[in-house]
Amino acid sequence: MNPGSVAVVVAEDIGVPSWDLYELSIPCTVFGKPQPDLADPWYDLRLCSTGEREQDSSAAGAGAGAGAGAGAGLSMRTRYGLDDLAGADTVIVPSVPDACVEDGRPLPPALITALRHAYDAGARMVSLCTGAFALAEAGLLDGRRATAHWMHTAQLAERYPKVEVDDSVLYVDDGDVLTSAGLTAGLDLCLHLVRRDLGAHVANQLARRMVVPAHRPGGQAQFIDLSVPTTDDGSLGPVLDWARRHLDQPLTVEDLAQRAAMSPRTLHRRLQAATGTTPLQWLLNQRLGRAQNLLESTDLPIEKVGELSGLGTANNLRHHFLKQIGVSPSNYRRAFPRTMPDSEPHPSLPENREGAGEG
Repeated sequence: MNPGSVAVVVAEDIGVPSWDLYELSIPCTVFGKPQPDLADPWYDLRLCSTGEREQDSSAAGAGAGAGAGAGAGLSMRTRYGLDDLAGADTVIVPSVPDACVEDGRPLPPALITALRHAYDAGARMVSLCTGAFALAEAGLLDGRRATAHWMHTAQLAERYPKVEVDDSVLYVDDGDVLTSAGLTAGLDLCLHLVRRDLGAHVANQLARRMVVPAHRPGGQAQFIDLSVPTTDDGSLGPVLDWARRHLDQPLTVEDLAQRAAMSPRTLHRRLQAATGTTPLQWLLNQRLGRAQNLLESTDLPIEKVGELSGLGTANNLRHHFLKQIGVSPSNYRRAFPRTMPDSEPHPSLPENREGAGEG
């Protein structure tokens, strides 16, 4: 079976920040190195620049040359340009510059047009990390479920309301359009593409050669920081701080409202406006965050972690972990080994909390 050609967009004219090279290198590693003992022919990789093409046909590898960019990390020129996207079987947008995500800087119109033409020509469209913004700008994610790095999914959903954004998964396969979360999740998606094209055996063997798991359990929910940003509502700050110090106790919305000297309805309205979540969900997120911290940094039994986080029994802790984070507490602990030495007191334990004795 011929897996066909893979065209990877290199945004030369808007710069390639050095921190984005990881996403760019993933498809180059997976699809650019022939593996004749696994599948022959292998993929035909093409790096397609949004800027000028490299005129020297002796350029190494897949036709890419790199040099120092003016304040943007690296600048690249390749043998292929945007017009070559339409002839590819698979088109991958590894990422877009931070300025296009954070500051709303427009993406090159030629890139958006080329992505639409490639899709219309029958190409399978793929984004890694913030590359989803380019597919969304081209209208290719309208009415579809999609993902990106969890730090940018809220911006993606706000900017493109027609996209059904899911921040809990490592990648989304919607047939002819696929999107992944950030960084290593891009590798998960690329291996998934190999599995689709060439079968599980080839994908598993390739993963072994890359010294990575062929499939990771759970989604990116296990990596999301569940802590809520500091609220600008000064009246809520003290009560939320107090609640964080007493998560091991059976707190209710009424307890928080009484502590804040307001009605439960007023508390609900103010917390929703300040943090975007309800009091009950806020409490659950804080308890899950405490449990994650204890699993990462202590050897406490699962039952004790449930008790100290306020989630109750080990079964209840497991239920909420599977539902909200996508993995069991035991699998989460294995993925995030201890980070604190035995001699260091843990700040989450009641006896080590500041103000633990207050009522």
